[in-house]
Amino acid sequence: MGSNSTLHAAILTSPGLGHIIPVIELGKRLIAANRNVTVTIFAMSSTSQAEYQTIKEATSTAKLNVVELPPVDISGLVHPKAAVVTCLAVWMREIRPVFRSALQDMASPPTMLIVDFFGTESLPIADELGIPKFVYVPCNAWFLALMTYSPTLDKEVEGEYVDRTEPLKIPGCRPVRPEEVADPMLDRTNQQYSEYIRFCGEIPLCDGIFLNTWEELQPTTLASFRDEKLLGGVIKMVPVYPIGPLTRAVRSRSGHPRVDQDLFEWLDKQPSESVLFVSLGSGGTLSYEQMTEMAWGLELSQQRFIWVVRPPTTKSDAAFFTSGNGDGDLSTYFPEGFLTRTSGIGLVVPLWAPQVDILGHPSVGGFITHCGWNSALESVTNGVQMIAWPLYAEQRLNATSLTEELGVAVRSEVPPWKKVVGREEIERMVRKIIVEKDGFKIKSRVKELKQSGEKALREGGSSYNALSQMVSKAMQDLQMKDQ
Repeated sequence: MGSNSTLHAAILTSPGLGHIIPVIELGKRLIAANRNVTVTIFAMSSTSQAEYQTIKEATSTAKLNVVELPPVDISGLVHPKAAVVTCLAVWMREIRPVFRSALQDMASPPTMLIVDFFGTESLPIADELGIPKFVYVPCNAWFLALMTYSPTLDKEVEGEYVDRTEPLKIPGCRPVRPEEVADPMLDRTNQQYSEYIRFCGEIPLCDGIFLNTWEELQPTTLASFRDEKLLGGVIKMVPVYPIGPLTRAVRSRSGHPRVDQDLFEWLDKQPSESVLFVSLGSGGTLSYEQMTEMAWGLELSQQRFIWVVRPPTTKSDAAFFTSGNGDGDLSTYFPEGFLTRTSGIGLVVPLWAPQVDILGHPSVGGFITHCGWNSALESVTNGVQMIAWPLYAEQRLNATSLTEELGVAVRSEVPPWKKVVGREEIERMVRKIIVEKDGFKIKSRVKELKQSGEKALREGGSSYNALSQMVSKAMQDLQMKDQ
C-alpha cells in the first residue's frame, strides 16, 4: 500500500435520528482529516422520514457510503412496554450476524471499526477481522465519565441511586446529583439498567473513544480521563479523542422544500435575534396540560416564536422511533383562540422542522430545547442561548452542564419531569433570554463558546489536532501491517 494506503472506516450506528446524525458528521470529519480515508456507515432501517432524508443527503459524498441493514424483529425478545435503552441494546445485539456478514461481503474490506456506545457488543468483530476498534460517544465528557464509572458505582452503591441524599462522586469530575442520573439508572431492577451497565463496562475495551466535545469546553473532566490518580486510574481508560463540536452545517436556502421556504421567508422579516425556537427533539413530547401551559407562556411573553409541535402524550419518549409521522393536524391541542391570537408573531410547525437551519438564521435569539447533546451543540455553534427543558435519557445531566457549568442556558425552578411548569414561569424565562438585560450575560457567554468551538475545529485547533493525530497513527499502523 505504501503512501497510497486507504483507511476504510466501517461505522455501526443504532437506530434513531439522534444517533445517525452525529455518526454521519463523524464520517465527514474523518474524510476531511485525510484524503486517503473512506467511510461506510451501517444504519438500521427506520420509519422516520427525516432520518431517510438524512441518509439520502449523506450518500451524496463520494467517499461516504451509507448501507441500510435489514430490520430485526425483537418483538419476542422484549416486553411491549420495554424502555428505549432496552430496545436499542437488544436491536444492536440481534443485528450482529447481519452486520458481520455485511462487513465480510464488502468489496473493499474495512481497516477500522467504529461503533456507537449502544453497539459495543460488535467490538469483537474487529478482533475477528484483525482491525482496530473505536467507540463513538456523541455526548459530553461529564456523561462519558458517569457511564464509564457506573460499573464501579454498581458495586459500591446500595439501593436506588435516586433515593440517595448525597451526590454520586466521580474521581476528578463534578459530582452527579441523584436526580440527574440517566434514565437507565432510575430503576436498578429494570432490564435497561443491566444493559446500561454492560455497555458502560465494554466502552473502555476499545482502542480509543471519539467524543463530541472539545478540550476548551470541558478541560477538567477530560483531564480526569488521563490522570492515573483520578478517573483514568480507576477504570484504565483508553485514549479519549475530543473531536467536537460535530454538528450539521446550515444548508443553503435552495435545499429546502416549499413549506420550509415559507418559514424562512417569515424569519427574514423578523428583527435580529428576536425569535424563540421551540423544539424538543426527535422524540420529545409534552402532556396535554404542559402543552397548554407552554402555549399560554409563549403568548403571554409577547415574543416571536417558531414551535415544532407533536401530539401530546403522557410518555416523554413515546415518539422516539416514530418521529416524523402523523397527519400534522394539531390545532385541537391548543387553548381556544391561540393560533388566531398569535398569528403574525408565531409559527406552529407540525412534527418536524430543519432545526440547524433555523438556529443558524440571524433572526433566532433563543431556543427551548430538550437538552439532547446534538441540539445543545447545534445551539452553541450558532450562538443561540437556551431554555433547558430536559425530558429523558441523559438530558437532566446535560441541562445541569448547560446552566451551571457552561452558563449558556436557564431552566425552570421545578424541573419539567417532576411537575407541570406554569405559564408565568415560561413567560419569565422567554423574556429573560430574548429581551431582558439578565439574558445579555448568557448571550455573551454562548457567543464565546461558539468562537471556541470554531477555533477547535480549525487547522491547529484542539479537535482538529486530536482527530488528525489519531488518523495519522491509524494510517501508519495500516502501512506497517501491509509491509
